Amino acid sequence: MTTERILRQLLPVRNAFHRLTSTPASIQTTAMLSRSITLVLLLIVACEHLHAQSPLIKRNLAQRTWPAEISKVEIPSSDNTLQPAMWYAPASTTKKPLLVGLHTWSSTYASAGGDSIFAEWCIAQGWAFIHPHFRGPNNTPEAMGSDRAVQDIVEAVAWAKQQTGIDHDRIYLIGGSGGAHMSQLMAGRHPEIWAGVSAWCGISDINAWHSFHTRSSKPGKYALDIEAALGGSPATDEVRKSAALKRSPITWLHQAQSVPLDIAHGIHDGRLGSVPFTHSLNAYNAVIGKSGPQLREADIASYYETQSLPPTWKPAAPDPVYGPWQPKFVSQHQNTRITIFEGAHELIHQAALNWLALQRKGQPAVWQVNDFIPLETGGGETAK
Repeated sequence: MTTERILRQLLPVRNAFHRLTSTPASIQTTAMLSRSITLVLLLIVACEHLHAQSPLIKRNLAQRTWPAEISKVEIPSSDNTLQPAMWYAPASTTKKPLLVGLHTWSSTYASAGGDSIFAEWCIAQGWAFIHPHFRGPNNTPEAMGSDRAVQDIVEAVAWAKQQTGIDHDRIYLIGGSGGAHMSQLMAGRHPEIWAGVSAWCGISDINAWHSFHTRSSKPGKYALDIEAALGGSPATDEVRKSAALKRSPITWLHQAQSVPLDIAHGIHDGRLGSVPFTHSLNAYNAVIGKSGPQLREADIASYYETQSLPPTWKPAAPDPVYGPWQPKFVSQHQNTRITIFEGAHELIHQAALNWLALQRKGQPAVWQVNDFIPLETGGGETAK
């Protein structure tokens, strides 16, 4: 359990202390409570130290590097350029699953971080792995879900098939944050490729995200990235607004109903992270369309504002594969599932990779993960 989570659980104690010290309480009682809170804070520090030493969860994923088995390759693209990527294929000549891992919003093909866990999984499980560039950080016209970036991923899959035997019924896609933006976009634009897509804390609506990161008409870092990619603000120009919509998963996800698509988001994201979890709830609605019951817009807004389930939404059942990051709300319709879990801007690798391993192209999504493979990291950080 992180310091952040412990402090959230201590909010009632803090509030009680504030109420006590703001009323004519006895000095002795106030002093006793103050000492108790001090003791709890010391315990937090101790717990964090133990947590940092835990062999089950590794922090500082930004400092991780690619396994030695992973190599850099260059893929000829249809625009006569070379697309860099990280690549791994087992020596076996038998057909094997392929995992396509997508880098985050500001990252590149070479950024390891949490994506190195994807590679470690593939090495351990005998899968092929590719980590394409798809035009790099999302601050140029060629990146951020452009037609060119979409085609780069299609061509990376085609190139992988030429290098080794790939089981076409087991081609998987995964990404967190900006990688989840692109994963959802690819699920909608090229559903014919994927046996399963796992998207964590993703941006589903570029226009909405630009608005979220604009305060008092002043764009923040991510809003400026969007403007750099579009040639200006989408808030002031209908052409740019339409271009942002084309690069947004919500425009395409209605075409992803045939794909096993697992969308997940931490409930504290948007406050302790850069992407409000409303993006994933809206993405779920975009997939199911009129084929199933929609999550009401008013309920989505209320859930984000209060972090309390709307009256008609049922609490999620415990799910061991999520470990400490337990689901708080789950809705599933046919091949699509949305999970809001106890966490922030995070990708739970153990839940994501074990779920993908069960999916097969053309088959209904398998939702129950029973005998899963535990991961050393457990999860908890985005793939940065």
